[in-house]
Amino acid sequence: MAEYAGDDEPLFDDDAPVPGAGVDDEPRWPLLIVDDEPEVHAVTKLAVADLEFAGRRLECLSAYSGREARERLRERRDVAVVLLDVVMETDHEGLDVAQFIRRELDNQLVRIILRTGNPGQAPALRVIRDYDINDYKEKSELTAEKLISAVYTGLRSYRDLAALERNRRGLQTVLEVSGGIFSERSMERFAAGVLEQLTALLYLDRDALVLRTSALAAQRQGQAFQVLAGTGRFESITGQITTDTLHPTVRDRIHAGLDQRANVYAEDYFTAYFRMPDGAEQILYISGTHPITAPDRDLIELFARNVGIAGENLRLTRELERSQRDLVFILSEAIEKRSRETGNHVRRVAEYVQLLATAYGLPEQEAMMLSLAASLHDTGKIAIPDSVLNKPGIHDDQERAVMRTHASVGARILDGYDQPLLDMAAIIASQHHEHWDGSGYPAGLMGHDIHLYGRICAIADVFDALGSDRCYKQAWEVDKVFDYIRDQSGKQFDPHLAELFLDQKPNVMNIRARYPDDFSGS
Repeated sequence: MAEYAGDDEPLFDDDAPVPGAGVDDEPRWPLLIVDDEPEVHAVTKLAVADLEFAGRRLECLSAYSGREARERLRERRDVAVVLLDVVMETDHEGLDVAQFIRRELDNQLVRIILRTGNPGQAPALRVIRDYDINDYKEKSELTAEKLISAVYTGLRSYRDLAALERNRRGLQTVLEVSGGIFSERSMERFAAGVLEQLTALLYLDRDALVLRTSALAAQRQGQAFQVLAGTGRFESITGQITTDTLHPTVRDRIHAGLDQRANVYAEDYFTAYFRMPDGAEQILYISGTHPITAPDRDLIELFARNVGIAGENLRLTRELERSQRDLVFILSEAIEKRSRETGNHVRRVAEYVQLLATAYGLPEQEAMMLSLAASLHDTGKIAIPDSVLNKPGIHDDQERAVMRTHASVGARILDGYDQPLLDMAAIIASQHHEHWDGSGYPAGLMGHDIHLYGRICAIADVFDALGSDRCYKQAWEVDKVFDYIRDQSGKQFDPHLAELFLDQKPNVMNIRARYPDDFSGS
């Protein structure tokens, strides 16, 4: 083999020396060398041995055939650049590997540099056009300088594309949260999305965050912090209220930003401070080896201001939803109190409805809204005379007819407001006494003619009513109530929903334990 003389000498000669291997534990950019000639691997590793991009060196991986390259790429989805030979097992093996990367693995991020000693086998224009190749080099003309330049270009493109993809995911999270105000964790998801966007815009690689860069968004609660989102070493404490789990140095840096009420920039970290209109303080902390430039500072400060506004809007929306929920419970419990029923009946029914709706597969937001609407299922009882509502014995035919009017009365009270929550509640009020076999009231609906919301609430309401004391009966034993649900499957209840409810027995029992009555059955 020819002697390796310098950057301008051809890399691939028969006499190039084989380099020794070095060991470096720092995180690196994965570079996959695919070639069936061992000396090509050796010379390539020698040429890029000192290459460093964005503070990271290379991790050189080797594959000596198309089959081995496919295995490597399946195992390592983080490969940044592939140096790919064309002729290996077949005259077009490298092109087949390129198609495998783009089509089967659907990996559009990795940069592919095709290297060939037989350019006639794979004309450059056709290959770049038809195989989504990012660069094309003839081995006979490829010097160390040209190779390093090509690898730099590939790494830069990979980094930028990966940052765009992470930015897209962060934006998607934020947009999803904007439509999910009924989610109890929407603020946390919002913060996580913002954090992913910001670290992507600053080219802070998410995988490298584990070792080199860490970030968190926190909200102060007295001397403690609620961690809204975290990456790297802070990821495990996301959602926690923490005082002593943060390293003292990190805690001091965060307190400094809060005390100064200003953004603090240092050589290896920064804190971005923003204050909500209600006085709540939030802090963004990012540390690592990536230097913060002047444009980065402008971006961080703009982000902090806009995130503060968006976060406050999200917080107010969630508080409004909680206030609405509390108001609905207050009103519905007042109605239940009038009928001298157990105080937590409304809350248990709401929880059972959400549990069953989720098991059925309804989206989280719809299931949560449905549980709130279910709290109003007996609104019509407000129109029932006390003598009938609270009669300790069995109703006669006339009293039973009066009692049954509560379903249609409740629907009329709740209908016509053009509000999704009240529309749900009107359906439930009207149909939660309908039976699967058509024997229910007020309309005698059968099967799927009964709205799903009514069918779900029917099981929840009956289960809780049978398991609780009433003015006209003692509570049933809980196993007997489950037996009743099983026996009435396909008769009173939707059989599929009844099966789902029975499968949720441990969760149902947990709800009963969380919301006990002052007096209850076993």
